Amino acid sequence: MAARGHVQDPNDRRLRPIYDYLDNGNNKMAIQQADKLLKKHKDLHCAKVLKAIGLQRTGKQDEAYALAQEVAALEPTDDNSLQALTILYREMHRPELVTKLYEAAVKKVPNSEEYHSHLFMAYARVGEYKKMQQAGMALYKIVPKNPYYFWSVMSLIMQSISAQDENLSKTMFLPLAERMVEKMVKEDKIEAEAEVELYYMILERLEKYKEALDVVRGKLGEKLTSELQSRENKCMAMYKKLRRWPECNALSRRLLLKNSDDWQFYITYFDSVFQLIDESWTPPAEEEHSLEGEVHYSIEQAVKFIEERITEESKSSRPLRGPYLAKLELIRRLRYRGCNDEYKLGDPEELMFQYFKKFGDKPCCFTDLKVFVDLLPPSQYTKFVSQLLEVIPLSATAESEVALPADIKALQQHLCVVQLSRLLGIYHAMDRNQKLTTVRELMLRYRHGLEFGKSCLKTELQFSDYYCLLAVHLLLDLWLEGEDTAVWQCLTLLEEGLSHSPSNAQFKLLLIRIYCRLGAFEPVAELYASLDAKHIQHDTIGYLLTRYAEPLGHYAAASQSCNFALRFFHSNQKDFTPESGVDEKKGVLNENLGTGMEEEMTSEYIIQAYKYGAFEKIPEFIAFRNRLNSSLHFAQVRTERMLLDLLLEANISTSLEESIKSMSLSPEEDDIPWKDLRDNRDLTVLFNWDPKDRDISEEHRKLSLEEETMWLRIRSLTLRLVSGLPTLSHTIQPKNSEKMAENGVSSKIDTVRSLLQQLEAAVDSGKKFLEQKIQYPVLGPPPTRMAGFFSNGSCQCQTSLFYLVSDIYELDTSGLEDSAEIQERIGNSFKSLVERLTDLFNKCKGDLIEVRDGTLKTHPNLLENLVFFVETISIALWVSSYCDSVLRPFKSNLQKKKKKKKESSVAMPPVFTHFLDYVTELQTLTSNVIDHIKGLEIILTALKLEELSLKDTLLLQEEKKFTKTVQGKVQSSYHHSIQEIGELLKKRLDTIKKLKI
Repeated sequence: MAARGHVQDPNDRRLRPIYDYLDNGNNKMAIQQADKLLKKHKDLHCAKVLKAIGLQRTGKQDEAYALAQEVAALEPTDDNSLQALTILYREMHRPELVTKLYEAAVKKVPNSEEYHSHLFMAYARVGEYKKMQQAGMALYKIVPKNPYYFWSVMSLIMQSISAQDENLSKTMFLPLAERMVEKMVKEDKIEAEAEVELYYMILERLEKYKEALDVVRGKLGEKLTSELQSRENKCMAMYKKLRRWPECNALSRRLLLKNSDDWQFYITYFDSVFQLIDESWTPPAEEEHSLEGEVHYSIEQAVKFIEERITEESKSSRPLRGPYLAKLELIRRLRYRGCNDEYKLGDPEELMFQYFKKFGDKPCCFTDLKVFVDLLPPSQYTKFVSQLLEVIPLSATAESEVALPADIKALQQHLCVVQLSRLLGIYHAMDRNQKLTTVRELMLRYRHGLEFGKSCLKTELQFSDYYCLLAVHLLLDLWLEGEDTAVWQCLTLLEEGLSHSPSNAQFKLLLIRIYCRLGAFEPVAELYASLDAKHIQHDTIGYLLTRYAEPLGHYAAASQSCNFALRFFHSNQKDFTPESGVDEKKGVLNENLGTGMEEEMTSEYIIQAYKYGAFEKIPEFIAFRNRLNSSLHFAQVRTERMLLDLLLEANISTSLEESIKSMSLSPEEDDIPWKDLRDNRDLTVLFNWDPKDRDISEEHRKLSLEEETMWLRIRSLTLRLVSGLPTLSHTIQPKNSEKMAENGVSSKIDTVRSLLQQLEAAVDSGKKFLEQKIQYPVLGPPPTRMAGFFSNGSCQCQTSLFYLVSDIYELDTSGLEDSAEIQERIGNSFKSLVERLTDLFNKCKGDLIEVRDGTLKTHPNLLENLVFFVETISIALWVSSYCDSVLRPFKSNLQKKKKKKKESSVAMPPVFTHFLDYVTELQTLTSNVIDHIKGLEIILTALKLEELSLKDTLLLQEEKKFTKTVQGKVQSSYHHSIQEIGELLKKRLDTIKKLKI
C-alpha cells in the first residue's frame, strides 16, 4: 500500500487501520472505517481515496470513480493522497489519470524531485514519449543528475522507434539524441556504463558504425564491464556491419585462444576466413595484419588453428566439446563449398565416433552430433550405429536376454545411440514385427533404467524417460500405418511413464496431443494445468488447449482455457491503453481479475529499466508487447471466446442484443491486425527424433499459419454478422428511404451484406486451400476445424441463414402487399435450411466409441459435427428471432384491419405459414437430436470397457492397469461432452418453443 510517512504525523495514525483492512482484503471494514474518519475530518482527502479503493474492490466502480474525481479536482499535493490515487487509477486500468494527477502536483510544487520523477514514470506507463522527454529535462534542471538527463535522451530514441516516418526518425530524433550525448561527452560528464550503452545504441541506429566502434574501443568503452566480453562482442558486431573481415577474424581468433569452447566465435572465425578467401585478401607487407592482430586468410591456416585447439584441449583438465565440433563444422563448410581439402581434417564418421567415445555419456552428445549426421553417407548409417554400440559397456543378465547398462553413464551412451538410430531413419525402415520387438526392448530398458532413479525426487526426471518416449514414437508410426491398437498402447506407456516421472513435461504434452486426436478432452485440462504454464507459454503452447476444448464439446473447460490465455494477454496490455476503462469481453475476461497490482506488466518492466539504466532493454520490451498484441493466438482466443459466450448465453440467460452490447461488439469494427499477425506458437515443443524429410518443415509452418488465418477470418466474419442482427431489429417506415438513411438502418443492412460477401470470399479461399490436401506431421501443427466445417454442411447452413436475414430485411422494407416473390423466396429458404440442418444431423449419427475385433475405436469427427450442429442451430434461432421481430408487427396490423372490416377471413400472407412450419420443423429436429444424444449417453454408460481384452501380447500385467485407466478416461470424457452438448440443446429447444408469432 501507500507509504505511511512519519510516525509523528497524526493523519498517518488515523489512516493506519484503513490501510491494514485494505492490505488484508477486508474492504467493507475499510469503507466503514473511512466513513467514520470522514465524519470527524471532512477534509482528510486520503481517507476518501482509500474509501474509493474499497468501493472499487467491492465492485462499485462508478461510486469509486466519482469519489476519486472529487479528490483529484482539488489537486492534492500530499504524498498519501497521491499514492492512494495512483493505486486506485491503476486498479481501474486508467493510467492516463495518473499523469493528470502529477501534472497538477508539479504545477503546485514545481521544485519537487519526487513529483517530477512520478510524473515521468506516469508518462512512461502510457507511452507518452514526447512528454517523457520534456519531463526528464525539467527534472534535470531541478536536480542535475545524469540519470535524469539520459531518461530524456532515451525518450528521444523511443520517439524515433515509434515514429511512423523513418526519415523523421533518422533526421530529427536520433541526431538530437546524439547531440545531447555528445555534449555530455565533451564536458566529460559520462559516469555510468548505461550512458555509454545508450550512446552506442544511438550511433548503431544512425548506422554510424565507425563512430560506434571508436566509442567502444576508446576510453568510454572501458566502462563496459557488467557483461562478460561486452566490449569484444560490440566490436565484433561493428566489424561485421563494416565488413571488416580481417578484424573479425583476428578478434575471434584471439578470443578462441582465451576460451576454445566459445561456439559463437568459431562461427565468426569460419565466416571471416571464407569471406577473406573469397575476397583474395592478403596481409599488408610491413604493417600489422589488422587492428586486432594476426589474421588467418587460408584454409590451411584454419585447419592448423583447429588442430592446435584440439591439441590444447587434450592438455586441459576439463574436456571441452568446442574444438572437436569446430572440426566437424569446418568439414561441413568445406564440403558445402565443394572444396577438396576436407580430407586434411579426417573422416567425419571416424571423428564422430571419437567424439562419441569422449562425450557419449553426456545428454548433449545427441544434440551435438544431430547437426552433423548429414556428413555421413546413408549407406554407412547402420555400420556407424553398430560401431557406436560396440564401445558401450552392456552386460546380459540371467533374467533378460537383452544386454543392459550397469551404470548411468552406459545408459546415457546407449540412449544417445538409440536417438541417433531414430534420427538416421533406421527405425522407420523396420517392418511391423521389428517395430513391435523394438518397442518391447525399449520398454524393458526403460523399466530397468528406473532402478538408477530410485532416489530421484518427484520433480526430477528419470534417467531412462527417453526410452519410453522413443517407444511411443514407434507406436505412433504403427498407428499412422493403420494399426488401431497402437494408439492405446501409446497412452498406456505414457501414463505409466508419468506415474514414475510426474514432472516430465514431454509425457504430458504427448498425452495432450494423443487424447485430443482421440476426441477426449477431459484428461487434457488436468494435464495442461499440471504443466503450470507461465506468462508467455500461454501464447506459445496455449493452442494445444484452446484448439480442442470447444470442438470436443467441453464448453465449461473451453471458457476456462480461454480465460487462462486472455488473463495473460490482458496483463500484457494493462497500463498501456490510454482509453478509458477495459473492454470486458473484447480483450479480457468478463470476470474479476483481482486488483491487477500483483500482475507484472510490460510497462512495469519498462519503468524498472528506466530506474536502473537498462536502456537497451526498453525497445525489446516494446517489441515484445507489440508482438503479443499482434499474436495470432490472442486474436483466435478472443474471437472464439465471444462466439462461445453467445452460444452459451445469447437468448438463454440474456438477449442476443444485451450479450453483444456487453461485449462492445460492432459489425463495422474489425480490430484484428491482419497484416501484422504473428504466429507465436511453439511447434517444436514436443521432442522429435524424426529425419529431416519427416520432420516439421518451414513449409509446414507457412501453410499452417495460412490455414489458421483463413479459419480466423471465417470465425471473425461469422461473429460480426451475428453482432449485426440486433442492429436491424428497428421499426422501419416502409418505402421511406430518407427516414431509413436518417436512422442509419439502411447502412446497417449494407454492412451485413458487405460482411456476407467477405464471408463468401473467405470460404472460397478456404476451399481452395484445402484442395491441396496438406498432411502435417503427426506431432506438427494441429489442423484447423475448417475441413469439418465445409464437409459436414455447417458452412452452407450458416451462409444461407445470413442470406435469409437479407431477404427478411427486404420484406420488412417492402411490406406484405407487393412482396409475393420475396415471400416465396423466404419460404424456399426455410425449406432448404431444414433439409440442410437434417443432413448435418445425419452426419452426427453413429457410435462415438465402438468396439471392433476386441479393439476400441473412437470417432471424434462425430463429436465435432455435433458441436457444429449446436452452433448452427443457435445461429438459426438468432436469425429466427429477427424474423419473429419483423413478422409480429405485420400480424398485429393484419388483425387490426380484420377487426375494422369485420371480415371473418382476411387471407393470411404465405410467409406466416412458412415461418410457423419452419419453427415447428426446427423444434422437431432439435427434439430428435436431443433423443439421439440420450441414446448415445445410454450406449456410453453401458459400454463395459473392462471386459475388453486388448489382444496384443505386448501388454504386461503392470501395463493392463494403465490401459484400463486410459480407456476409462476416454469413455468419461465422451460422456461429459455428450452431457454438455445435450444440456445446451435443451436450453435452445426452450428458446424455439417461444418462437410462436
